[in-house]
Amino acid sequence: MDLCSLIDRNAAFAPDKTAIAFEGERLSYAAFAARIERTATALKQELGVGRGDRVAILSLNRPDYLVLLYASARLGAMLVPLNWRLAVAEQHFILADAGAKVLLLERAFEGVLAELAPGTAVVGLDFAPPRGRTFEGLLDCGGGGGRNPHTDLSCPLLIVYTSGTTGRPKGAVLRQEALFWNGVMSQHMHNMTSDDHVLTVLPFFHVGGLNIQTTPALQLGATVTVHSRFAPDTALAAIEQERPTLTVMVPAIIQAVSEHPAWTEADLSSLKAVATGSTIVPPHLIERFVARGVPVLQVYGSTETCPIAIYTRLGGDLSRAGSTGLAGLCCEAKVVDLSGGEVPAGTPGEIAVRGPNVFFEYWGNEAATREALHDGWYRTSDIGLCDPDGYFWVRDRKKNLIISGGENVYPAEVERVLLEHPDVSECAVIGRPDPRWDEVPVAYVIRRSGSRLEADELRMHIQAQLARYKVPRDIVFVTDLPRTALGKVQHFLLKQLDAQSRAQGEAS
Repeated sequence: MDLCSLIDRNAAFAPDKTAIAFEGERLSYAAFAARIERTATALKQELGVGRGDRVAILSLNRPDYLVLLYASARLGAMLVPLNWRLAVAEQHFILADAGAKVLLLERAFEGVLAELAPGTAVVGLDFAPPRGRTFEGLLDCGGGGGRNPHTDLSCPLLIVYTSGTTGRPKGAVLRQEALFWNGVMSQHMHNMTSDDHVLTVLPFFHVGGLNIQTTPALQLGATVTVHSRFAPDTALAAIEQERPTLTVMVPAIIQAVSEHPAWTEADLSSLKAVATGSTIVPPHLIERFVARGVPVLQVYGSTETCPIAIYTRLGGDLSRAGSTGLAGLCCEAKVVDLSGGEVPAGTPGEIAVRGPNVFFEYWGNEAATREALHDGWYRTSDIGLCDPDGYFWVRDRKKNLIISGGENVYPAEVERVLLEHPDVSECAVIGRPDPRWDEVPVAYVIRRSGSRLEADELRMHIQAQLARYKVPRDIVFVTDLPRTALGKVQHFLLKQLDAQSRAQGEAS
């Protein structure tokens, strides 16, 4: 049995039921299963994709994104979702690091074809690439025999890259069984049944968009309406017109939707719950939906946990303000000290998670894998506490991590690019509170002696290598940075100094 078998069984039970709705078109479970089979056959016969091969995709959300996920599961291959918000240089790094055999590409992102490794086959999802073929053309070439008899739930399925504190992204490898058990926990969290209807507005390159509700719903036989990307007006219109019962919104999306002019008159009565997470969620944002009669469920996790690990449950205790809930139905969670020993209830420490939903390894990075996994426990680097009843509170985020509009920005990654500029001597990047994006990156830079480097020139240097959301909103030139006795920059002190400086500026 592979993960795709669940789609096959749903197609057998309810062949005519809508699996995916997208831009006015509907794909039944029977058609979904058939397209998966055709895709698996074409990938295997035409491009030689088999067990262990990596298939990358660079695209906005579309039904064929999900077709490729389950076709990869059928073949025992691994899907590598590329973040379309990244700079081309970042995408090239991921493609090379993963050793992608095939790249499926949307026309809007064909700029990545420049300098692409010659050994990578290219398939255009919505166009004919100059050095490849169209997806529909590929499907027309396949015959029969797309199944791999050596594939089961133990096979790796996803390599999802997450920026790391070393300045280079790491590929978290998730097995098929991780998605299966993550799905069981989602179904438990949302009281999900095959009668539910999920609205997906988060991008599929994130495990949040892919796995909090979307794949759990499809594996259960529910319906998913997919938006290519989030826009507050289309999201609100879909809630009114499509009548979904569930959706996921990170805090930045909740804010955008609830501040849209159509919010006050929008009919939200179809929603039985909204799930949120990715960062500490401000209570006032939760209250905006609660005041409209829609419960808000919190979920805690990461790319490495697929992502569901800790959550509040529909019908459960939602009265503990600020709590992200209990350890999931199919995994364990605890709070540990520096040595890995569990701390007493109510004591802050590092959150650790263990279970079949936890990632297998960081692709090609044994050292990082050993650092993160200890006897099966994933050490999250997030600080939290657990009360005597088992409810968790997240107190702080990963060291130095900036979360801007739901996207992770690691200072080390931005600092690495800053230091590549010949006029930058030293630098440090911190997060600054922002009313719209939660946080934005800010860079403190020491120029090299004699340099007259300006902020605009440095910003252009960064934009050529990193995604726009990683580019510092403000660049402050200084002559010194706060450091430890060993010379390490103290980011937390720099954040305090930044806040003081802004407060003084506002006062004057």
